[in-house]
Amino acid sequence: MVTLKPGPVTVGGVDLGNHLLLAAGVLGTTGASLARILDTGAGGVVTKSIGPVPKEGHAGPCVVTVDGGVLNAMGLPNPSSEFVQELDRVRGRPVVVSIFGGTPEEFSTVAGWFTQAAAGFELNVSCPHAEGYGAALGSDPAMIEACTRAVSRLDLPTWVKLTPNVTDIAACGRAAERGGATAIVAINTVRAMRISTALRRPVLGNRFGGLSGPAIFPIAVRCVYDLYEACSVPIVGCGGVASADNVVEMMMAGASAVEIGSAVQGDVGIFGTIAADLYSPDGIEPQEIVGCAHA
Repeated sequence: MVTLKPGPVTVGGVDLGNHLLLAAGVLGTTGASLARILDTGAGGVVTKSIGPVPKEGHAGPCVVTVDGGVLNAMGLPNPSSEFVQELDRVRGRPVVVSIFGGTPEEFSTVAGWFTQAAAGFELNVSCPHAEGYGAALGSDPAMIEACTRAVSRLDLPTWVKLTPNVTDIAACGRAAERGGATAIVAINTVRAMRISTALRRPVLGNRFGGLSGPAIFPIAVRCVYDLYEACSVPIVGCGGVASADNVVEMMMAGASAVEIGSAVQGDVGIFGTIAADLYSPDGIEPQEIVGCAHA
């Protein structure tokens, strides 16, 4: 397997300890959990998505393990502006704050709370199970552009996390770039559901949810590949990454870094595990493989 030379990396204006980040929504709910992930080998972390008002989220069950992955419908639960104090514990470290809103103005308002605490922002325009938020906006390139512009005006790194549940993700990526995105994150979960044949009803309290985990890795690779050809800003690959070889594959498709989410469920120390396999003093320079599958 290809190994990379270790060392810090800058992606989309954010300085990272390595190429591995914690994805939004996974152990990103407190300053203590974010610090724990950084201390176990992550090069950066993305927080739980924070919105303009507190939300309790959907009724349970909210998370169900299925063949090949995890099905979830959390409903974007968050404490809103009160989350600012949680970042005191990780101030000065590579923490990207995931934010959401229903309008460009709400995105700007939420981002404004974190300008002194965040290394950058990740715009959640891709959650598939929160009415009025997420993918409800992220399927419209004009809205993606407007929301991105509203946050990028704050002059902090602005990443935009896209949904795969569209006919043309490249158009969405270009819209984010026009709005001032410094990086694009691909992808969020894939719309999905399961039904309990014993109970004769959907297994999730919200009925519908999003699928993550190894089953969506090939979808994520294809989306990264398409975005690399369509956009000029860096891409952060996300979706089913669970090994060092997965990281290399994502980078060959065009990713400059990757986010890891569902795999943390099986191994909270997975960042250190992957880093041990991914990096070697005699490895190649990482930029040599970014997008090399396009040659």
